[in-house]
Amino acid sequence: MEPRNREGAPGLQRPDDVKTTGLVIVVGPYLRARRGDDAQPGQSDMRDFEARIDEAAGLARAIDLTVTDSILAPIAQIRPATYLGKGKVDEIAGVIAAQGAELVVMDCALSPIQQRNLEKAWSTKVLDRTGLILEIFGRRAKTKEGALQVELAHLNYQRSRLVRSWTHLERQRGGFGFMGGPGETQIEADRRLIGDRITRLETELKKVQATRRLHRAGRQRVPYRVVALVGYTNAGKSTLFNRLTRADVQAADMLFATLDPTLRAISLPHGGKAMLSDTVGFISNLPTQLVAAFRATLEEVLEADVILHVRDMSHEDAEAQQHDVELVLSQLGIDPEATDSIIEIWNKIDRLDEAARENLVNIAARRPPERPCLLVSAETGEGVEALLQAIEDRLAAARTTLDLTIDAADGAGISWLHRNAEVLSKELHEGHYDMTVRVDATKRDIVVERYHGVPRVA
Repeated sequence: MEPRNREGAPGLQRPDDVKTTGLVIVVGPYLRARRGDDAQPGQSDMRDFEARIDEAAGLARAIDLTVTDSILAPIAQIRPATYLGKGKVDEIAGVIAAQGAELVVMDCALSPIQQRNLEKAWSTKVLDRTGLILEIFGRRAKTKEGALQVELAHLNYQRSRLVRSWTHLERQRGGFGFMGGPGETQIEADRRLIGDRITRLETELKKVQATRRLHRAGRQRVPYRVVALVGYTNAGKSTLFNRLTRADVQAADMLFATLDPTLRAISLPHGGKAMLSDTVGFISNLPTQLVAAFRATLEEVLEADVILHVRDMSHEDAEAQQHDVELVLSQLGIDPEATDSIIEIWNKIDRLDEAARENLVNIAARRPPERPCLLVSAETGEGVEALLQAIEDRLAAARTTLDLTIDAADGAGISWLHRNAEVLSKELHEGHYDMTVRVDATKRDIVVERYHGVPRVA
């Protein structure tokens, strides 16, 4: 009988349930691009097949699975029953039997029927890309918020895969003759219980969103701006976060090493402060369940004053990864082409040879000022000072610099300025202070009206 949790809902297969001692085969069933066909929305058609299957194998290794073989299986069309053609299914069945594999990872999104048919044909467990990423997220989530978001995504994924109906567990309803007969089947009960659990999780996540809104409102009351790190998984965001904040967030050469969001203060070159947010890494074909479930976390990106798009320029698939990140940003409501708040960070330049580095320098020099990019090595610290200056300049561009004179006896007014503005200079002259402050648009009119501030001419 299928395991059931303490609330009576069907037992979720948690990451710990996946055997880490068994042998795993990764299959890349990628559609061949046909001449004249346009790329389907959400697909990265430029992504090289070899790079894609290498990434899938890396995802499997991220939860300590032992990958024994990676099989490329290009297809001309998707078969409704098994995704792959019959010949390829039989071929892979032979490889599974020869290697004694206990799990097959299909680097695609399988329908419940396709997954069940492949498991029957191969006599082994089959996990698709969505299920594999959910397993990784389930293992990486450490905070209560992260666990809630992963469980919600997992339940939405599992609800569509309740394909077994156990007639021996049917419940009877009242009535006589033709009015009687089978009542609520087990699968219907499972769906109802999962639906109830999803509703409770969504209610809890609304509380999380409300709490995050309160935290953001609190940050808006002080002159701290928010800078968010985004990028493809394993692009070096956490290493850069540690470098900028002198923190000790887990950073590893591993896909999805960081899941739970972290915020720390950073010091800017001229004494100002900003809040830096490290977010979950993006990936190609990120499951829609995860984008929806992690929206509360990703709202930090939506509210950020500056977005740092960290790119691994040593990766052979850097251009495709950029496309995937911009696609997720678009799903969140951020148009990468329309906003001027994004700064591209070309990371891991320490891994490039001299010719490749010089080429990137020339490309960066030709970029328009509104779409800047900075060459950085989070590992060695090269380029970090220039990055901090760029962050400060970008934050300052959205704020107004005002010159004002305030009575030295107005302690409350001076205190308010220190709490709500960035004080650039303050000099005492015969009972009054000459001050230069920088304020955002929401407080500009208040300072001008109360302190008779005069905008500084650049």
